Amino acid sequence: MSQTRIRDRAVVIDQGFVVAQRWGIRIVVIAAALWVLGWVVGRTWMVWFPVSLAILFSTVLGPPAKRLRELGVPASAAAGVVMLGFLAALGFLFSILVPQLVDEAPEIADRAAKGVGEVQDWLINGPLSLEAGQITNALNSVEDWLRDSAGDISSGVLSTIGVATNVVLNTVIVLILTFLFIKDGHRFPPFVERLGGHRVGGHLRELMRRGWETLGGFIRTQALVSFIDAVLIGIALALVGQPLWVPLAVITFIGGFIPIVGAFASGAIAVLVTLVTNSPQDALIILAVIVVVQQLEGNVLSPMLQGKSMNLHPAVVLLAVTAGGSLFGITGAFLAVPVTATVAEILRYANDRIDAALITSESTFEPTPEDAAADVRSAAESSGDDDRA
Repeated sequence: MSQTRIRDRAVVIDQGFVVAQRWGIRIVVIAAALWVLGWVVGRTWMVWFPVSLAILFSTVLGPPAKRLRELGVPASAAAGVVMLGFLAALGFLFSILVPQLVDEAPEIADRAAKGVGEVQDWLINGPLSLEAGQITNALNSVEDWLRDSAGDISSGVLSTIGVATNVVLNTVIVLILTFLFIKDGHRFPPFVERLGGHRVGGHLRELMRRGWETLGGFIRTQALVSFIDAVLIGIALALVGQPLWVPLAVITFIGGFIPIVGAFASGAIAVLVTLVTNSPQDALIILAVIVVVQQLEGNVLSPMLQGKSMNLHPAVVLLAVTAGGSLFGITGAFLAVPVTATVAEILRYANDRIDAALITSESTFEPTPEDAAADVRSAAESSGDDDRA
């Protein structure tokens, strides 16, 4: 006769506290390790920043260099040809677009600030007749920021490169590292695999491959999506007669590399500038075009081009951009999503390996003598039931 055993409540509660204490200590240790890692990265950011940019450039330039190597071109020559083509294309675009962007940026900021003022007047004195208090303070803060940063916007992209040193030195370092990465990068995974040994080396190589593919897919796809957004919005700005449509299109393209936040900010600037330069009707047209383009990007372009390679929830993307921007400024916001996507890919790989280990354990399960005896009793009972039937 079986008896029900009742455990003491104090024992159950005590075991619960033991588990909570164990996991609390683990969380504290992990948080401390992450804090130390963040502190080290922040202190050595002048080193990691050019390395990060070089890796991102290499994910785009690596495939054509690999193709040339497969055709029999030496690694150095293949890397040199790809780098020269990249620099030529970059120089051509910069010579056409950047001077105009730098020249027109202060005017764009000034007109955007005036647009904020017109929105403020409409909200207070228009048909809505809202209270002036908080609306005035909020919009005045935005207007003051736009006016104060009018000179900074023209050099904002370049100034972020010179966080720790001057622009020229960082640019040279990035170009040299990019050349070396696309020249000898294919030799690094086998080296890491040999260094990691038989048990760990294969996992490290697979993690590097997945991270590399994730980064490359993100950069190429984001560049294409940003280019399509900039072209469509630029055409709309040109059709309504916006005189600053070229620099506004460039700002849209640059903002596209910072998901969610960049698209919102660049779209808001385009609408505000059109409100001042043209008319409220034109501004509403541009607003409608931006909303349609953003919906096209979010529901058609990005899912179709990226597929499930990123597989990041919009909330995760927003939090990553916010955290990266708060810690490392514009560059942190730009690098936040690729870094988060790479970490997510590493976690997915770890989850896949855990599932594979569980399946292997179940397939190689060997019954104990007690299990064998239970099977014999079950078979005997089943045979007895058949005889009685």
